[in-house]
Formats: sequence, structure tokens, C-alpha cells
Amino acid sequence: MPPCPKLPQPAQTPASDVAQEAQRAGSPTKKPVVVGLYGLPGSGKSYLLSRLKEQLDRHAFEFYEGSEMINAVVPGGLAGFANLSDHDKAQFRQQAIQQIGSESLSSGRVAVVCGHFMFWSEDANIAQPVYTPSDLYTFTHILYLDVPAETVVKRRQDDVERKRSPISVEHIRNWQQSEKTSLQHLCRQHGILFSLVPPHPDMISKVSTLIRDFQSYSKGLNLSRVEARLDAVMPQERRLETVLVLDGDKTLTESDTGALFWQMASESQSSDGRECPLSALFGSPLGYSEIAFRQATLLYEGAGDDDEFEALCEAVASAVTMRSEFVSLLRLISSHDHIGAVIVTCGLRRIWEKVLRRLGMVESIKVIGSGRIADGMIVTAAVKAAVVNRLRNVHQTHVLAFGDSPVDILMLEEADEAIVVVGDRASRSKSMDIVLTNAIDTRGLRARQCLLPASVAPRLDNLRLPQLDLTDQAFIEAIVGHRRGHSSPIFDPKPSPSKLPVFHATDRNAAKLLMTPTRNASVSGPDLRAAHSRVGSYLAQEFLSEMIGVVEYPMPHIQGHETSGYRLANEAHTSIVALMRGGEPLALGVSEAFPLAMFIHAACPADIKLHHVQQQRTLVLVDSVVNSGKTVTEFVQHIRGLSTSIKLVVLTGVVQVKAISEGPYSLEALASQGDVNLVALRLSDNKFTGTRGTDTGNRLFNTTHMS
Repeated sequence: MPPCPKLPQPAQTPASDVAQEAQRAGSPTKKPVVVGLYGLPGSGKSYLLSRLKEQLDRHAFEFYEGSEMINAVVPGGLAGFANLSDHDKAQFRQQAIQQIGSESLSSGRVAVVCGHFMFWSEDANIAQPVYTPSDLYTFTHILYLDVPAETVVKRRQDDVERKRSPISVEHIRNWQQSEKTSLQHLCRQHGILFSLVPPHPDMISKVSTLIRDFQSYSKGLNLSRVEARLDAVMPQERRLETVLVLDGDKTLTESDTGALFWQMASESQSSDGRECPLSALFGSPLGYSEIAFRQATLLYEGAGDDDEFEALCEAVASAVTMRSEFVSLLRLISSHDHIGAVIVTCGLRRIWEKVLRRLGMVESIKVIGSGRIADGMIVTAAVKAAVVNRLRNVHQTHVLAFGDSPVDILMLEEADEAIVVVGDRASRSKSMDIVLTNAIDTRGLRARQCLLPASVAPRLDNLRLPQLDLTDQAFIEAIVGHRRGHSSPIFDPKPSPSKLPVFHATDRNAAKLLMTPTRNASVSGPDLRAAHSRVGSYLAQEFLSEMIGVVEYPMPHIQGHETSGYRLANEAHTSIVALMRGGEPLALGVSEAFPLAMFIHAACPADIKLHHVQQQRTLVLVDSVVNSGKTVTEFVQHIRGLSTSIKLVVLTGVVQVKAISEGPYSLEALASQGDVNLVALRLSDNKFTGTRGTDTGNRLFNTTHMS
């Protein structure tokens, strides 16, 4: 018998009643969880629904038989429905599913709906779709009972309660395959999670577990579980100074463990070797979205029972060879108590744990990864970035991130040091160059590339993506070396403060011109504020751009073509703090030079909050004059309490020379606070603190008469 022709998608209709009701509730994007139970007549949907009613909490779930809903909404019930035209039948089917969605939205309960996708008469060989646009809008999940065709035929023959027409196994098999193929396609087009449910010794428990997960899942819950897992794998008895965060597939190994898993699953199930399900999934309209990774979990859920799944993971782990460069690096890390490493993978956690166990490193190197429902989490691009962010800002570690694909970009941007692993041109990500270019040119990513093996062609160029050798001794020493601001139970050095980097323009002609109006007693108010702003802009462009670096980005040329422009590296991850009130005009000049930077007003250190430094790379403290260094020291110490890794720059118009090296608040001592730099227009030997008419703040804002 020929297979069913491809089913047409129903024409689009205006938003359903469910959508309208959600909008009236003040949440236009809110949708209730509505789970469809699908399968051929005779697959056991109605029986399963009745058993689920016994298993699941009726306060949290509501159960619907599709035919009963139609009976309730159609005048004359099912008998009247049978006499309607196809058009009218479709309208009532839409009305039934919209009512289910509306009730679920109002009650807050998950709706579990038993229904049909299409009917297909063997005699007439005509497939009749019975799904509607409202089904595609309302359903959030669909479970398809993938019962063997022989079982379906026998159940139909043995059914004494319903009169079912005889049907061949071959027709059932074709009907079933057509439904599965069409449903999978439609679900991916409409963002519906789809899962095949094969026969299971405890089908009720299996489906109940899936539906409970559908009910409880949220992006926030998923992230909290990942964070809890990260906190649990961090050592409790000591504080790590440096952590390596590593992607798995194509980074630590040339292999793709997901593709290997499905290849082996296909071989073990004597399948026809069709396209890897993951390739089809991530190549669908879902892309690499959160729902796509949730769908991947459901694919793995249908790959077999727990024992079969474990056996497949073991077989894949046995076939995987980790790159020797990373094996050596991870072994080295394992021998140091102040360094840690975490594999954060969108792939299967169990495979990578088994790989590490074979290498004898499962105790020292931890894994955060996706899996099946029981794993309780999925790893997405955003989750990878959140892991790095938490390591940096909560666990106060210096993070090196290693990745190879667009899914790793957010993680690389969050890290203190980003390393792109570049493999063979034939197998590496084809879209990574475009994504990398965009991240470097528009968001200020600064990264290095590691070629594995060394003979492969590099990505981009060595200017935008300098090359790094993992075996280079200087690189290794930089990783294993202790970092200032951290202590170790076995080695707690007390290094003497290094010399504070000081950048100034005291003897430059530009500084002489810029400082003239700032020292002119006849200049005050708006004119003086403008002069300070010019100083800020000059210091930003002259010194900060050299200190931090600039990146290239595309922009339209005045002649009509595209050309390159330049901006501060990580400009969008830079915070400018104006120490009030005298530092504001100077800070505004810095802001004009770096318009993407965050601007903060701070009258006291407590005005700088955690969210001002989270995800930021550089923080510039701006004050008009630094006399004793007391204020600056208090601000730096407060900021270091929020972040030990952020780069700090103190920028000022004038700094007293003795404030740098003398007194209880010597700026030189700030060198022990990590990466701190001082930038000034000029250094002054004149120890003078202004009052009333000579105070800089009063002159800036014409308040000399109030002092």
C-alpha cells in the first residue's frame, strides 16, 4: 500500500480564544501547559488517560477525551457532529480545543487531552487530517503512543466494546509512520515538544513522569538546578583561584558524542541509518533554542530504557578519544589544589563522566551536562554563560573558557580568558567564523585560538584571533600560578605590592592646553564643566584605549560602501563611575568617548552595587582631583568585595604625587588589590586642598557662595 501523501498545513487563522484570554489576563505570551495524547485508534490512548487520572493529582491536572469535548460543544452531540460538513466539523474541533486551553489557563491546571491527528480509510485510501490551527497553537506538548502495528491490529480485533473495521498490519504501519513524520514536522514548525512513547513495562509511570516534568519545568528552575549542581561540585574545603570551563564535543575530542550515540543506537536497533536525529532537530526552525535542547532530552528519553541508555553511553565513551593536549592539561590541573576544571556540555553528562572515569579523572574534573528527564536539567548557550558568570562573581574565580561553536560564544564572552578550539576544516562549525566576527567586532570579545592539530587552518586572522599553543610553557605557568587576592591551604604567599601602573600626560603640550581653563580662576560653571569633559574625553582616547585595546567593527562609509570603525574592547562591558559631585563632568567626557559603556553616579562606595560589576570587564572610577587617596581607596576596596576579577582604572584630572606613594591611603598599595591602574592628566607636587571659592566642586557648579 502506498504511503500517505504529505499532509497540508491548515490555513492560518486569527489568534485563538486562548491567546485572547491570555492577553486579557495581562500576559500576552503566557500559555497554559496542554499535553496531547496521540496515537492510532487501538493504541491505548483512552485506557492510558483513565489510568493517568488515578496517578496524577487532580488539583494540578485536568483530563479531556477529545470526543467528549466535541459531544459537549456541538448541538446534537456526536450524532449531530457526524452529519456536519468538513468545514463545520473543523470549526467545532477548533472550538473544543480552544475551550480546553481557556479552562486550563483559568484553572492553572495542566490539561491532558486524548485525541486524533488524522483518519485514513484502508478501502478508500484517503487520508483525512483532523488537526486544526488551534491545535497547533494550544498544544505545548504531544506524546505519541508508538505501539507496534501488530499490537494495534490485535487490540482492534479483541475490542468487544467498540465495533472496529478490519485493517491490515501494513496499513497500520503506513498510517502510523505518516502520523509520526507529519506530527514531528508540525511540532518543530510550531514550537511544540514532541515525544514518541514506545512500549514500556510500566507505561503509566513513564508517561506520568514525563507529564510531571512538563508541568514543573521553567527556565528559572532549570538554571537554579544547574547552579546548585555547580555549587555542589566546587570543593568545600578550599577556594579555587582558577577554573577552566570546557565544552565537550569537538573541543575536548574530535568526535561528536551525540552523533556517535545515535549511530550506535541505530545499529543496535537494526534501524535504516537515517539522518542523525540531532542534526535534523538543530537544523529545524527550532535551531539551538531552549526548546530545541528540551526536545533533544525527549529524543534521548525515547532511545530505550535506563539499562539500554547506560549501555549506549558506555559504548560511546569507549569509542571516544580525548585530544592528548587536553588530557595533559587536565592531568596537570588535577595535581593542583587551587585550580579546577568543569566540563559544561549540551551533550550527555553520562558519556563525559564515563570518558573521564576511563582516564582516571572523574573525581577531579566535574561535568555539568544534559541527559534525560531524570537528570533534571538542560544545558543551553545561556546556561553555559551563566555557569561562567557564577564562577566569576559568586565563587570569585578566574575563568578560562574553551569552546568551538556558536553555542559557546556567550560562554566565551563571559570568561576572563576565552580560547576558541579550532579543529579540522571539514568537521568544524561552518557558521563559527561569522558568529566570532560579530562577537569580536560588535561586542568586544577578546579571544585566542588553539589549533588542534597544529596543522589545521586557523579561523579569521591572527590579529583578531591570536594563536595559542596549549603546551606553551608560559601559558601553563600562567594557569598554575597563584593569583593575587586568593589563598591556598598549601601555599599562601605574601607578595610585596607591585608598582601601581600610572599613566599621565603632565609634560605633553596637549595636557598644558587642556589644563589651562581648569586652573583659570575666572572660569567656572558651564565653561569649567566643558573643560573637564574635554579632559575626560582626551584621557579616555589617549590612555584607556591603549591600556584596554580597541576592536574593529563594520560601519557605513560616507561614500556609500562599508568600512571599518573602531571602539574600545568590551566597551559594552565597561562601567564609568562618576564620584559625585566633582567627578561627573570628567566622567561625562569619558562617556562621550565610550558611548556604549554603563554610566553610574556614586556619592559613596555603597552606591556601587553588585549588578554594576556583574558581567563587566572594566570599571573606571572618575574624580576631578585625588588629594590623599582616601576616597579612591575606599571605593576600590568596596568594589573588590563585589568582584576580584574586574579591571579597575582610577581616572582623574590631577593627582597629588605624594598620594601615590606616601600616607595611610597610598595609592601604591592599591596594586595589591589586583588589576588596578591610575590615569591622570597631570601629576602635581602642590599639596593644596581647595576650600570655598577654590574648591573644584564649588567652581564646577557655581556654589562657592554656599561654602
